[in-house]
Amino acid sequence: MRSALAATAAVVGGLLFGAAGFAIRDNSGTQAALPPTQSVTPSAARSGSPAPSGPSTPPRIPQSGEGTYQRAGGSAPRVGTGKVLRYQVEVERGIDEDPAKFAEWVDKILADPGGWTARNRWAFQRPRAGSVDFVVRLATPDTVDKVCGSYGLDTGGEVSCRGGPNVMINLKRWQLAIPSYNGDTDTYRHLVVNHEVGHFLGHKHVDCPGKGKPAPVMQTQIYGMNGCVPNGWPYPDLH
Repeated sequence: MRSALAATAAVVGGLLFGAAGFAIRDNSGTQAALPPTQSVTPSAARSGSPAPSGPSTPPRIPQSGEGTYQRAGGSAPRVGTGKVLRYQVEVERGIDEDPAKFAEWVDKILADPGGWTARNRWAFQRPRAGSVDFVVRLATPDTVDKVCGSYGLDTGGEVSCRGGPNVMINLKRWQLAIPSYNGDTDTYRHLVVNHEVGHFLGHKHVDCPGKGKPAPVMQTQIYGMNGCVPNGWPYPDLH
């Protein structure tokens, strides 16, 4: 067992969406029909973010991979001054994704000034080897379904989740984001990682606090922004 923590309660991330007519149950026990999947082109990255320039056509996204993972090499120094949580980054084998580039994304997201370290409660470190507290994995829809399903979560081929120490990021959403983000995959990638890591830290879903305000990262934004505007950071005022 890689995690130093017990695999306890699992909370599904409601930041994702499915095909027309598809309904998925979130952790509130209610069902919502999800809007049609739309292809969007990644936007230019913000300064300092590791986002590549997007293609003019949507990338090819495999439905399934090998079901095994390649761990990103190297390490990332500790960020934050709170309780240190060690993590590793993996990419499913059989997909055209570079583990080093995905790790660069995750490292920068967790180190962002507006991230979960902002209130001095948490610190993160990616070690070169050894035990870790959680694992961030980029995987195909079928593999995400299998892993999340083992925790009793219905991800329906479209949904990312956190189950025990596993932070599962659906490749489809990583590449296409969701319609509310209008092609801004940079901000969306911050959102989905922060949302699912937020569940690992014990945070539950919250509502939009008011029209025109940044949507909390723990809001299930795919079910409607409810007047809020897109936001990928736990503490956007510090980003």
